[in-house]
Amino acid sequence: MAIRVKLDVLLAERGISVGEAAELIGITQANLAVLKNGRAKAIRFTTLEAICEALNCQPGDVLEYHDL
Repeated sequence: MAIRVKLDVLLAERGISVGEAAELIGITQANLAVLKNGRAKAIRFTTLEAICEALNCQPGDVLEYHDL
């Protein structure tokens, strides 16, 4: 089982760069890149909330479950 972070898709759909998104969300570009590239082991609800607010989306738009 695996959770996939779909930030790359959301950013591409909205035409937003990682730098712009990091500023909107309020986290560093490095931390956003860790999330975007699927290397994160966890995500805080406050960060997920900030992502959803900044990108006008729902948590399910950001995270996706895949049964391997």
